[in-house]
Amino acid sequence: MSITLYGIPNCDTVKKARKWLDGKGIGYEFHDYKKQGADAGKLKNWVEQAGWEKVLNRAGTTFRKLPDADKEGLDAKKAVAVMAANPSCIKRPVVEHPGGLLVGFKEAEWEDALG
Repeated sequence: MSITLYGIPNCDTVKKARKWLDGKGIGYEFHDYKKQGADAGKLKNWVEQAGWEKVLNRAGTTFRKLPDADKEGLDAKKAVAVMAANPSCIKRPVVEHPGGLLVGFKEAEWEDALG
């Protein structure tokens, strides 16, 4: 199974997700947004699969500190632009796997998809 986990290494939720994968013996490639950036084309694909409302992390400090103009009138296209420019605004983790896409870490959801 080919899995890529996208996130930031010091994020507590990413740490939990990585620990869960390691505990299940599931191998994965880790993509660090801070070092490797966020590809707008990939973000667009995730938004098409899961919806921008799920992929964009509006609860985080980075999003809350954005200028009001960046936060107003959000739609899929604008959300992708915000996330590409500010990878910390992407909900974490995101996992691409052969069966689809997981956004965020919910153990039961992950068990169903990967367990």
